[in-house]
Amino acid sequence: MDKPSSGLAWLDMRRGQLGNASQLLRRLGLGEIPLTHDAFHELQPWRAAAHLEELLMACGILPAVDKHLCSFQRWLPGHLADIANPEHAKTIRLFATWHVLPRLRARAERSHITPSIRRFAGEQTKYASAFLQWLAERNSTLGSCGQIDIDAWFAENTEHARTCLRAFLNWAIQGRHCRRSLAIPTMKISRRAALSEDERLAALGRLLTDTEIPMRLRVAGVVVLLYAQPLSRVVRLTIDDVIREGDAVLLRLGEPPSPVPTPVAALLLEHITNRDNMNTATNPASRWLFPGRRTGQPLGPNHLSALLNKVGIPIAAARGAAIRQQLLELPAPVVADALGYHDKTTSRLRNETGGTWSRYAPGDHARSPAGWVPRGTGDS
Repeated sequence: MDKPSSGLAWLDMRRGQLGNASQLLRRLGLGEIPLTHDAFHELQPWRAAAHLEELLMACGILPAVDKHLCSFQRWLPGHLADIANPEHAKTIRLFATWHVLPRLRARAERSHITPSIRRFAGEQTKYASAFLQWLAERNSTLGSCGQIDIDAWFAENTEHARTCLRAFLNWAIQGRHCRRSLAIPTMKISRRAALSEDERLAALGRLLTDTEIPMRLRVAGVVVLLYAQPLSRVVRLTIDDVIREGDAVLLRLGEPPSPVPTPVAALLLEHITNRDNMNTATNPASRWLFPGRRTGQPLGPNHLSALLNKVGIPIAAARGAAIRQQLLELPAPVVADALGYHDKTTSRLRNETGGTWSRYAPGDHARSPAGWVPRGTGDS
């Protein structure tokens, strides 16, 4: 660490209390705490243990494991212990072990687990537990419940609750834990209204000129408003994704990299020079464009979303406006490649927006058209 004072303060924090950093390190040195992830998942307070676990992973002392996978594994035993009915606890353990955890592990191996994915995994487990308790109150069980029970539960609960329970019901039906004839009601999909084009451009102008807004929020907001990126992807950008080609600056979101207009490029390069959270042992040589406070991790997308909302940038509406404007001006396959979207997603959004692009000219589309810049990114 360039400035070790914060590290020394961390070691001295909560001295004499359970879970103090110095105490945990001393117990590790004495062999009282095994150097395994399972051992750390049992330690309390869990925040101090999780922070030390991540530091040890960053140093190569513990094998690297996705922090959100660790979080779920740390949370699950406590949730199971709170379930009074042993049969219910057994069912939920099976569901978590053979459905929820394998999907989390597969996602971690494929890319990374976002906070929303981790939260949804917990909610799936909690709603499954609540459903079993609800059945018990109706003098029923998972094995004996009928279609009338399923329909009644769906009628009484919110769309979010229905979405969370759906995986458990599918798992139970496929595993013959309940009747295979049960039908799960279809899911309703609702989308938030996007910003108007005038609102999007006004928000862009404010982020480019308002120096009262923290630099990292200005940069993150501009990336959303220009390139329609979800914050879960924005926070995974690294400084290596910002490419200098002579006087031009490009941002790698897909292939080819997207050109960055001059005012945005200046803001982006200034942010890279003065990134936050770089002065502790957490991220001393971080490549993240938005380093977080956790070891080796970028800024959390949920935290960043809350901060942007406070300065008047509604992320979902901003992102919707950006992608729809791109699709009004360019073919869906070109937008998909450049911005890292799936072509089926851009084709569906194009149809919803009323775009007229149904095909695009044959030829080599591996490069952006000469001089192409996304709308609203001009120098003026």
